[in-house]
Amino acid sequence: MGFYQVLLDNAAMPLTRFTLRQIEAFNAVAEAHSFTVAASRLGLTAQAVSQLVAELEGILGFRLFDRTTRKVVLSSAGRDFLASATTLLRHVRAADSAADDVRNRASGLVRVGAPLVLASTALPMAMREYQALKPKVVVRVRDVPVHHLVDRVADGDVDLAIGPDRFTGTAVQATPLFDSAWVLWCVPSHPLARSRRAVRWAELATVPIVSAGRDHEHNVAQMHQDMPEGQRVTPVDVVDNISTALGIAAQGLAVTLAPAYVAVLAKPLGLVMKRVVEPESVRKVCLYTPAAKALSPAAAGFADFMSGWIQRWAKGI
Repeated sequence: MGFYQVLLDNAAMPLTRFTLRQIEAFNAVAEAHSFTVAASRLGLTAQAVSQLVAELEGILGFRLFDRTTRKVVLSSAGRDFLASATTLLRHVRAADSAADDVRNRASGLVRVGAPLVLASTALPMAMREYQALKPKVVVRVRDVPVHHLVDRVADGDVDLAIGPDRFTGTAVQATPLFDSAWVLWCVPSHPLARSRRAVRWAELATVPIVSAGRDHEHNVAQMHQDMPEGQRVTPVDVVDNISTALGIAAQGLAVTLAPAYVAVLAKPLGLVMKRVVEPESVRKVCLYTPAAKALSPAAAGFADFMSGWIQRWAKGI
């Protein structure tokens, strides 16, 4: 019968009657075969160790050691008890180490929401660097459309999210990370690419534009709600993903509008960027976190890391 089963079966001996310090003293004496040596290892006096072992023997109801003038050896009952005591200490030390990891943001699971561009480029790069610093922290990326970022954080589907600025309400707080201008992407042979450094919004009224999702529609509608009908920008097509819009633009079939940070996907396709002015729209990329609930230590650690890392990333694209 195992030690833990004995404890369960014996109502007169509840688990809480002995202390971890007593178990630790017993284990140290069993290893050292000496109260004096065990006391030195534990930073106690030999008398204190002897007292702890005596208390444990009184609680257990059997003798743990046979003491002679020369050495201390385990009794038969002590040998039977040692394996369980050693296992108990090993689990306690593992729990203490796990608690230390959590406290120091060194372990745990972090769920991060981000739109396609950031989820496929910036976040994997950040995860690789963070893994080298905190190998026990597991970061999971969730692809989330921009218009759902705040909802995912509010609902608890993700611990935090990174993406363009959106209205948050009271359940989520947004921390600005970096600015990214809303720009035009087109092939180098497009007339708008060859003729000028910047393009005015009014000039786009007759240009075929493919837009990506509701974020584009929201941004353009908000900026041009007061413009005359003839100067409003109306896409010829709306696709779900920015990668699709960039692919269409790369074939010269249309231009597309997106934040400047999509350069990580646009430039490899051969697209060039043109500022769009009068007015120039600048999007803020934000870190979204719950407003009323504290992040886990692991999530808080990754959030702190990302706040600095992604600003450096944005400067380099």
